[in-house]
Amino acid sequence: MMAKLVNIATVLALLALGGCAGMLRQAPSIGDSAAVVQQKMGAPTAIYGAGQERIFEYATGPMGQQTFMARIGADERLLSYEQVLTGEKFATIKVDAADKEEVLRTVGRPAEKSFVAMRDWEVWSYRYKEAGVWNSMMHVHFDRQGIVRQMLNGPDPMYEPRDRMGW
Repeated sequence: MMAKLVNIATVLALLALGGCAGMLRQAPSIGDSAAVVQQKMGAPTAIYGAGQERIFEYATGPMGQQTFMARIGADERLLSYEQVLTGEKFATIKVDAADKEEVLRTVGRPAEKSFVAMRDWEVWSYRYKEAGVWNSMMHVHFDRQGIVRQMLNGPDPMYEPRDRMGW
């Protein structure tokens, strides 16, 4: 009986380590072919079109705070690779101009979607580390036409203490 428990514990530990190994991938290098990018990173969580280019999304959500975007040029070579869930990248999204497709190409899929009935707005929420330190959420509000009308950030409730009164 004890030997079976040890074997089960060993198998579970190996499975857990195998799950972590997927996160320890080698980052692609500028100039790598699209095939090499996928060999290094695995299958993208989404692929977006951007003119003659394609963008491979590697999201860690819905609980993750990082999404990597690999921009593939018309020549099928990697042009850029970056972590996009940052305050700086969110700042490139223009209120009253950007649409859902542009937001997807800029920061990828959201961690959560919700709806504000009073304004008739759809809200996409993204987990990220503000300034690389604070557990935050960026909320991107879209009108019925899919245009960004407001962006708000604040603390990520997932990391907020449940009992604020300390009782």
